[in-house]
Amino acid sequence: MRAETGGMIVAALIRAVPDVLLPGVRSVLLLSLLLTALVFALLGALLWLGLGWLFAWAGWTQMEGFASATLAALTAIACGWLLFRAVAMGVIGLFADRIVSAVEAADYPDAHTAARPVPFMAGLRVSVRSVVRALFWNLAALPLYLALLVTGVGTALLFLVLNSYLLGRDLAELIEPRHPGVARFSRAARWQLGLVSALLFLVPVANLFAPVLSVAMAVHLFHRREALAS
Repeated sequence: MRAETGGMIVAALIRAVPDVLLPGVRSVLLLSLLLTALVFALLGALLWLGLGWLFAWAGWTQMEGFASATLAALTAIACGWLLFRAVAMGVIGLFADRIVSAVEAADYPDAHTAARPVPFMAGLRVSVRSVVRALFWNLAALPLYLALLVTGVGTALLFLVLNSYLLGRDLAELIEPRHPGVARFSRAARWQLGLVSALLFLVPVANLFAPVLSVAMAVHLFHRREALAS
């Protein structure tokens, strides 16, 4: 069963790639990238102002100006590596129902007709829960991330394991409420779906498309699994 699910996930990912070009998905992608960039620009500005205040308070006047901006930029990059996944999925969660609707309308018209649209406030609650969970668990794992840097691969492996679970749960919560009468994802399907999504977030350039691709992939897996079960 797990091997069969794994094969379906690969097929779902392949089918999700062209979905990025669907008008409804493309507009959400551009909007989510803009909002994510704005969030990190605000984070960088707050870090720069906060470090400037800290240096002035500590009397480290020589650290002001360029040094302060450089340190803020480096800190923002480090935070970006850790927080990008949480912020990007949090943003996409606000518009996930539009992605799901567009993919279903294009590939699963019967399911699209029978679907129960998710209200914005319900999507907002899912988005907030996703961000809180991701921040809490990844920050809790930060000491282990740092300790495992010496192994070369330990940090990436821990990131994959932790975020595979979190992403699988997030994606299930974004898809399943539209179809309350359909069986939920199995635990194995969630793990494998989350693993592929987490891998996408580790690949440069692909990580920019990872939130949208992950949601579209989850839609295909959800309906292909249901079609095979019927």
